[in-house]
Amino acid sequence: MSAHLDSQGRPVVVVTGMGVLTSLGEGQADNWAALTAGRSGIRTLRRFPTDNLRTTFAGTVDFIPHDCAPALCEELAARAIAEAVDEAALGGRGHFPGPLFLAMPPVELDWTQRLALAAAAPPDDPAAVTYGDLLRAAASGRFTALHERVLFGSIAEHLADRFGTRGSPVSLSTACASGATAIQLGLEAIRRGETEAAICAGTDASVTPEGLIRFSLLSALSTRNDDPAGAARPFTRDRDGFVMAEGAGALVLESLAHARARGARILGVVEGSGEMADSFHRTRSSPDGKPVIATLRRALADAGVDADEVGYINAHGTSTPENDKMEWHAVAAVFGERAPHVPISSNKSMIGHTLSAAGAIEAVFTVKTLREGRLPPTINYVNPDPALPVDCVPNVARDAAVTRAISNSFGFGGQNVCLVIAAEPR
Repeated sequence: MSAHLDSQGRPVVVVTGMGVLTSLGEGQADNWAALTAGRSGIRTLRRFPTDNLRTTFAGTVDFIPHDCAPALCEELAARAIAEAVDEAALGGRGHFPGPLFLAMPPVELDWTQRLALAAAAPPDDPAAVTYGDLLRAAASGRFTALHERVLFGSIAEHLADRFGTRGSPVSLSTACASGATAIQLGLEAIRRGETEAAICAGTDASVTPEGLIRFSLLSALSTRNDDPAGAARPFTRDRDGFVMAEGAGALVLESLAHARARGARILGVVEGSGEMADSFHRTRSSPDGKPVIATLRRALADAGVDADEVGYINAHGTSTPENDKMEWHAVAAVFGERAPHVPISSNKSMIGHTLSAAGAIEAVFTVKTLREGRLPPTINYVNPDPALPVDCVPNVARDAAVTRAISNSFGFGGQNVCLVIAAEPR
């Protein structure tokens, strides 16, 4: 069998470029330095009034000016993709020889209701601050242009034009698993022989009054307003909810044959993916973890490896009571007696939950973990939960030579994706 094919006769798919942007900073270097130092990017919100909100903090990207969430969503993606394309050195920014798969939040607005809300709200009300620009645009005749700007598919179209990708760009949303789904779609397209390369990205800028209110109504957010940096506490006894955050991650995937033919530097290998939706509840995942267990096993089978060959797990690790318990049960079921000894850390303890972007951002960090031989910590781990005997790399990064890892992504409504990522082709 060709060295460029996997054990199932499919093209081996490798990572040749990456980009990332979070509340910790822009680019791989700044993010990795902050992440391994255990620094938090979560802070009190200053972007809009929070007087009547239950949660008043988030992991925001405050160093990029913008006039609305969709504009920030696009700019975050553009910067992450630019870094990834530059590192891959494949075709230049305006001539990428493959498709774009973009994970993003459902930003298309209900225009009539939003405009009515802005018109009725006092000038300093969060609704007026958020939607006042839409009202002013409609009044001045610019409504059509602004509406086009934030249609769900338009952001990917703008990015495809900017980077010269091939074919129609794919916009997708599978809740908090979206970023991993984008990578899965790129992996499958290359395996099927539809393309030799793809850009897989996730972006999210949902930190708005409406976003905070909606998640608060679900009792999903931490309310530790007096301690933003310490609010995200995955796997602890006193975890009380996740922290909303913004960011973007991007990976350039290529077939191994294509990458080697052009002498590209190989950063990692996407060996397999597993996917399963559990249809348990509109927002909750099945508490018994069975769909996640199946997703993990499918990912391992797709990669053609055993659980014993995995040395690290980049956890979904949201810091909600249900998710962390469910994730531990799934890992314990798949890894058996090894489970308490497999390092499984959560980046969300430092950057918060970047929602649609999380799977892509955390895949970037997983590749960095393999390349650098250093496991990022789970910070704020002060009060362990005895029901979750997980090695979460507590509080301080750890040097470890790891050759294969899993990146977990579990979305609202039970949309689950797990990726198996290796340091080198076999």
